[in-house]
Amino acid sequence: MRRRMELKPACRPHNIPPMDIASDTQRVRGEAWLAEAGLRPTRQRVLLASLLVGDGRDRHVTAEWLHDAARKTGDKVSLATVYNTLRAFTEAGLVQEITVDGTGSYFDTRLDDHPHFYWEDGRLSDAGTKGLTISDLPEPPDGMEIAKVDVVIRLRPKS
Repeated sequence: MRRRMELKPACRPHNIPPMDIASDTQRVRGEAWLAEAGLRPTRQRVLLASLLVGDGRDRHVTAEWLHDAARKTGDKVSLATVYNTLRAFTEAGLVQEITVDGTGSYFDTRLDDHPHFYWEDGRLSDAGTKGLTISDLPEPPDGMEIAKVDVVIRLRPKS
């Protein structure tokens, strides 16, 4: 059963059209995702989890995008709550954080090691692994080991 949220035109921010609130299936998927990680299913966590994995697809999101998506459902969730929740999801191993240029983070629901394309317009997407070889890494400093290698390929239009 799908519920529909309708805001009065004067209250609708930036003329955003009415949108479907996460279906029961999406909510159940979000709750199951949280349960697998042993996270308490608070109202905000269930909402954000439903938006992230409720449709069964992997995605790359920023905290700002997720905050905006949550707002469009009519639920009140602060940007600070979104950041804190994404941090909890990261620590629980539900998402991986990908930092691009040290200025912003994306959160990826796909957890296996894989490369990414970073588009000039700010999008992040999965890149194929065909032909990708990572070898001859430098030796880490004494007492350290390499935990992970992130591959982010920056794209721009051809000139």
